Amino acid sequence: MKKNLALVIALMLAFSLFAAPSAADVGGGTLRVWCWDPAFNLYAMEEAANVYKEINPEFELIIEEVGWDDIQTRLITIANSGTYDDLPDIFLCQNNAFQKNMQSYPELFYDLTGSSIAFDEFPEGVLAFTIMDGRNYGVPFDNGTAINNVRTDVIAEAGYTIEDFTDITWTQFLARAKHVLTHTGKPMLSGVAGENDYIMVTLQSAGASLFDDEGNPYIADNAELKAAIEVYGDLVQSGVFVEYNSWDEFIGSFTSGNVAGVLSGCWILGSVQTAQDQSGLWDITNLPKLRNVEGATNYSAWGGSSWGVSSSSKNPELAIDFLSKTFAGSVDFYATILGSAGAIANWMPAAGGDMYQQPQPFFNDEPIYARIIEYAARVPGSNTGVFYYEARDAVGAAIQQILAGADMDAALREAEDAVNFAMGR
Repeated sequence: MKKNLALVIALMLAFSLFAAPSAADVGGGTLRVWCWDPAFNLYAMEEAANVYKEINPEFELIIEEVGWDDIQTRLITIANSGTYDDLPDIFLCQNNAFQKNMQSYPELFYDLTGSSIAFDEFPEGVLAFTIMDGRNYGVPFDNGTAINNVRTDVIAEAGYTIEDFTDITWTQFLARAKHVLTHTGKPMLSGVAGENDYIMVTLQSAGASLFDDEGNPYIADNAELKAAIEVYGDLVQSGVFVEYNSWDEFIGSFTSGNVAGVLSGCWILGSVQTAQDQSGLWDITNLPKLRNVEGATNYSAWGGSSWGVSSSSKNPELAIDFLSKTFAGSVDFYATILGSAGAIANWMPAAGGDMYQQPQPFFNDEPIYARIIEYAARVPGSNTGVFYYEARDAVGAAIQQILAGADMDAALREAEDAVNFAMGR
């Protein structure tokens, strides 16, 4: 499998070097961008501009720092006003909100289908967030692939290796995590109380959603959702998963060594590596999957964002060419932002770069970044729908009721009713 994937990546990379039109076809010009997080997204855009200026010296990029909540508010305001001149040429959008914005305000997005951007070089599961009616409206950026980070020295005390936690089911994970807890006194996982990220990630790992294909809430009779909730309940009740009251406490649980692992999006790697005294003691693997659930896999996503081109852009051809030669076309660019900001690519050919193939001393000298892109390529697509956040909040409230002893069917029926109400039904 790894040899086949490497061959595919090599072919993609070779094709990308010759398929895109030259910058001379689009000429110079200036683009405006909205994004948030100076150390991550703004930095990546600045580096992308530097790469593209080598191809198109007349190019200029104006980057405006706008928080995600403010971007969302501005998109709604502009759409309702019907005046699109205030839109930038390119804007960043969280993946979980991309579908909602596309479906609610399609007039804000430029159709990228058939452009020089090679969308088949991105994982299908990530690309699905930016597709509507078979058309492409976004370019995936930061990788939100979910990974299981494990302290290999701790599990070794219980007689396990990383292979014992690879390609397994949640049933197997629970049994082995209990064994680790008994022999070492350390739980395997932790999280923030009241959050339902684990449920959403487990749900997507089976290609499932809180909505059906027609966009109707699918909660009360959702077998995959019930299986995910049962798994979470078992983890918490067994003691192998510890809930904390804040994000800082959660981070401290594994950096202090009190917890033997952390399952999260790959963006958690930066926090893991702050514990320098644990260098060489960590490794990563894929997720446990749901047992006896059709379509269940060991792969999922947790967060991430994508770039959209606005319909009001005065030079959409330049915006597309810029994106196609940087975020969708430069191995060197991704090597730079990985080394300086820890930004992991969704663009699969990046895995062929030296930076991604290098062993990482902190993680048992394993080439974990190339492995993460391998995982990303296997993440199932998921229908988030327009009312994703309303459904997520309703299910989160239901989960807390269920963990407190409420009837699961009744709690999920109440959650589905709440989403239907929010949808005006």
